[in-house]
Amino acid sequence: MLLARRGLRVLVVDPVRYGRDTLSTHALMRGAVLQLSRWGLLDAVRASGVTPIPSTTFHYGSETITVQIKERDGVGELYAPRRTVLDPILVDAAREAGAEVVYGQSVVDLIRDEEGRVRGARIAGADRRIRDISADLVVGGDGVRSRVARVLEAEIQEARPHAACSIYGYWLDVPLVGYHWFYEPGVSIGTIPTNDGATCMFALIPRRRFLERKGEGTRALFDEALATVSPELAELAKATDPLGKLRAFAGVPGFLRRATGPGWALLGDAGYFRDPITAHGITDALRESELLARAIASANGALDHYQAERDRRVRGMLKVTDRIASFEWTIEEVKVHHLRLSKEMNALVGAQRELA
Repeated sequence: MLLARRGLRVLVVDPVRYGRDTLSTHALMRGAVLQLSRWGLLDAVRASGVTPIPSTTFHYGSETITVQIKERDGVGELYAPRRTVLDPILVDAAREAGAEVVYGQSVVDLIRDEEGRVRGARIAGADRRIRDISADLVVGGDGVRSRVARVLEAEIQEARPHAACSIYGYWLDVPLVGYHWFYEPGVSIGTIPTNDGATCMFALIPRRRFLERKGEGTRALFDEALATVSPELAELAKATDPLGKLRAFAGVPGFLRRATGPGWALLGDAGYFRDPITAHGITDALRESELLARAIASANGALDHYQAERDRRVRGMLKVTDRIASFEWTIEEVKVHHLRLSKEMNALVGAQRELA
């Protein structure tokens, strides 16, 4: 969308269908809402039936701390749209700007010239017919298990050891307002209001515990986590059926990859992955998209600037997220981690304001 609005010719390939759901934390933080507003897309998000988020409540054992979302920069509430809602809004805006979007196609390889510079991509669909697409730049925005990154053998510059397993589903009539994050030693749960009165309820446990006990079933582990932290939510989850099945993500340790090279760039989880426990993935990806689009459209196409700016802004977030995802903390220690997280988030909001 951003590149097409700058007059560049853009082709997007996506292996899944338009509007398909995907694993997601949903939560948009202030920086993401600011950007959607600036891009002219926030009204479409609001009109989608998404529930406004007026506050964030932290539950540390028996202690509860509620933070109201203050009006700043024209943003007085947050949102957590389902990806079945947010993704089509972004795709429609990209198409309106002139980008071509093709579904049912995947990148299977990259095209390089004699000097090793990427000059395009080979794509294929279900019929396995390969098409060569020439391009001045190939951007891999294809997720944490990025094929583009694998083909490029993009170097991991920084790796973090910890990962949390996420199990989540959607329920109606959850009597909580705003974001709610609950913490007990070794487990975390939360609620995120989304679209049409549904609330995403999630449980996070150490990846190691999930792998050791996954034979018990994701529902059993989910119910156990809720009962440990909030018997009230556990009873609610048992009393009514979820909308669809529970979904589980076993977790991937955090990393920071080399994000640019001759004729290529990586974006979002393909280049930088922090554990979902801090619910910052979409917000980070939107900010990086604007940084990359500006670098591509600049007079000299200075992609190294995108790399440097991304790294400078996210290393602190990667570090504190890993500490929280370790579950190696007491309640008092996780409070300290969240204070650090708050400082990192405020700094990133400042970075997004600079892009205005």
